[in-house]
Amino acid sequence: MDLDLVLRVDEPSVPTESNSPTNKASYERWERSSRLSLMLIKSCISKGIKGSIPDCHKTKDFMKAIEEQFISSNKALASTLMKRLSNMRHSSSKSVREHIMEMRDIAA
Repeated sequence: MDLDLVLRVDEPSVPTESNSPTNKASYERWERSSRLSLMLIKSCISKGIKGSIPDCHKTKDFMKAIEEQFISSNKALASTLMKRLSNMRHSSSKSVREHIMEMRDIAA
């Protein structure tokens, strides 16, 4: 099973009646790889993220949509994380261990 064929090989041209059986078979393999890869990727993404990504019929288009959705400025992200970490205070309602784990999760 060549699930990654769609990511390694560019999309071949759509076969016509005059194309050879080899070209048709190559396109069918690529198209099957695209369908299966897309189904696999969509099944592994959480519902919250899946809803924010536009529906695509090709794996490469879907991967580009995911990439565009999650591009952010590193400086803005660093600033937000530093602000969250510096504003965190330990409350007596939770243990020190829980507080440290929460800080670690923010930093990760």
